[in-house]
Amino acid sequence: MKKIILATIGILATATPAFAGSGNQSTATGTATATIVAPIVLTHPASASLNFGRFTTGTGGSVTVTAAGVGSVGSDVTFVPGSTNSADQFTVAGDASRSFSITTTGGNVTSGATNLAFTTSASASSASLSTTGTASFTVGGTLTVTGTAPAGAYTGSYTATVTYN
Repeated sequence: MKKIILATIGILATATPAFAGSGNQSTATGTATATIVAPIVLTHPASASLNFGRFTTGTGGSVTVTAAGVGSVGSDVTFVPGSTNSADQFTVAGDASRSFSITTTGGNVTSGATNLAFTTSASASSASLSTTGTASFTVGGTLTVTGTAPAGAYTGSYTATVTYN
């Protein structure tokens, strides 16, 4: 019995205590980054406009101006001599080389109580800013002309929007 007790004491004295090992926890440092880009800014020059030109209505029809500024008429609408058409123009500034999308709405031109509706079409649905962070685009449209629209100067507006992709 004495030998068993001495053997047990010997084993206990040489045994390694069961402490928490180094594999139970580990710590490392992570990194964080952030990039702030220049806001996208759309500008419309005061001298630019979508100009449908000068025309007679006849029984009605349409006037179309392409995004390149070329005008044409449909149905019984006729341009008068000396009429000029132009596409509207916009400039964009923002984060260099970033792509963006372009959307435009339709609108109405009004003279007195008469409204004529038009749709618009941008020269592209998307584009990219240059390496200096600039771009431009044009907008054309189609005006629906009623045969009952009275003579006069018509004005209106529409919205163009650019959004980073």
